[in-house]
Amino acid sequence: RATPYQVQVRARSQVGYGPFSSTRTFSTLPDGMSPSQLAVTSILVSMVILLLVAAAIVGVICYRRRRRRRGVTDRTGHYQMGQTMKVYIDPFTYEDPNEAVREFAKEIDASFVKIEEVIGAGEFGEVCRGRLRIPGRKENYVAIKTLKGGYTEKQRRDFLSEASIMGQFQHPNIIHLEGVITTSCPVMILTEFMENGALDSFLRMNDGQFTPIQLVGMLRGIASGVKYLSDMSFVHRDLAARNILVNSNLVCKVSDFGLSRFLRENSSDPTYTSSLGGKIPIRWTAPEAIAYRKFTSASDVWSYG
Repeated sequence: RATPYQVQVRARSQVGYGPFSSTRTFSTLPDGMSPSQLAVTSILVSMVILLLVAAAIVGVICYRRRRRRRGVTDRTGHYQMGQTMKVYIDPFTYEDPNEAVREFAKEIDASFVKIEEVIGAGEFGEVCRGRLRIPGRKENYVAIKTLKGGYTEKQRRDFLSEASIMGQFQHPNIIHLEGVITTSCPVMILTEFMENGALDSFLRMNDGQFTPIQLVGMLRGIASGVKYLSDMSFVHRDLAARNILVNSNLVCKVSDFGLSRFLRENSSDPTYTSSLGGKIPIRWTAPEAIAYRKFTSASDVWSYG
């Protein structure tokens, strides 16, 4: 065991004793420890400290890189790409499409949802506005797509494929999927609620009321969403104003990722025309897509323009 000592010294001369010096403290070596052992211990302690500092630096660098890869949102609510990007997976490549739903969409308890009113109709059923209250989270409005009764298993798969697609996207200009209800009837898809509805009708109802800055901001938001989809290797094929939704802050979000428009032949919608066994939104589609049925991100950009 080391013993601590405190020492003060003073001078002695013919005149007498001088004042004491300040106190100096030192300790003896522990029993059985030589000076060489003390040196080794000091080196080891120094190495441990250096390793801890290096580990902390590496941890900070990795954390910052991870944040950049996730992507960040600027003050205007638009997405800035990180260094890496995941790629869209077609849910129909799964042997069991229900597995894609389980992987990409969150199952929500039906008791958490309250339907308030019907606001429209879709290919598979009604579209409603409702409230979603999950314990521990703030209650919020949601848009609810329902699957009408008497459906076939194929219709159920096609209906839920939209959730499998939306669930892969995380971007401020892409409609956000809240979850699905598949364990009770009716089957539902829940998304965030956009107060101002579809862009085409919203612009018509408010014609001439927007400033150039507001209009450019809306265009920029849509372009940001389209770029994100392109980076994800996803081709929308039906990018039109009716499929862009607008919230209360005039943020525009790309929506309608369902595949029903390519699967059904008996629709009376004049917007589409039948070609080679599928449906094409002819008014918004690039000429090469109409002629050759070749859809790419470039044809989505044509539709955006």
